[in-house]
Amino acid sequence: MYNVVAYQIASGLHIGRCKQLLNYDLKFQDSDELFYQTDKASYIYVFQFGMVSFFNIEETEIKSIIENLKMASANYFSEKLSEEVTVEVRPNTTKVEFNNIILPELDDEMIRLVMLNVSQSVALNRYGEITEELLTETNQHTKYLEINGKLDISGNKLKRFIGKALNIKNGILENLYIFDSPEITWENEALSNLNNSLKLAFDLKDRYRRIYERIEIIKENLELFKDIMEHRESSRLEWIIIILILVEVIDLFILKFV
Repeated sequence: MYNVVAYQIASGLHIGRCKQLLNYDLKFQDSDELFYQTDKASYIYVFQFGMVSFFNIEETEIKSIIENLKMASANYFSEKLSEEVTVEVRPNTTKVEFNNIILPELDDEMIRLVMLNVSQSVALNRYGEITEELLTETNQHTKYLEINGKLDISGNKLKRFIGKALNIKNGILENLYIFDSPEITWENEALSNLNNSLKLAFDLKDRYRRIYERIEIIKENLELFKDIMEHRESSRLEWIIIILILVEVIDLFILKFV
């Protein structure tokens, strides 16, 4: 029985710096990921979007590695989201359940797929929490609009709110490739089946869609707020112009009679 645990340790990790900090056998790398083998049956998987996954590594060593990676972190999290599953090895058997995975052998690529999908699951948990908070805040503004017929948010705050929502959306699109299969699965049916089973077991695609739909709802509300804000500013300018014209007319009448 082997343990797999993934941690969201930061909002981002500098892959080049991580490579300098970790002195293990590098099995795979690209601009967004580093996959290491630390021992005969132990692995570390580092992701650019702030995720680190561990396979069969003691807790004390995990803490040491995470502490070491703090130097490569952007916005390091003191409280870390995590998810844990177990992996069993049974010859000629591949079975995926939510918290237990059975593999036919300790294959590097199979382990990498397990660690990838567990990490994606943790990332979805984080984005789910963030978008839920944003939606709750958006609903508060729409409720105020319903009751009072006006917004309770300033122009600058609204702009920051829109920027936050867009950054979250961009982060999800950039970092989570839920619908893309890794290259290793393209020509290997066993790996492809395992990857699909993992996505299904962790409900990755449906969770991703729910988060994306939530962001679209937030985006629609913010666009409505923006339109209302622009209309309010336009009306204010119109009144200012009317007042200036009235002042000018009054001034002309006063000068004429004087």
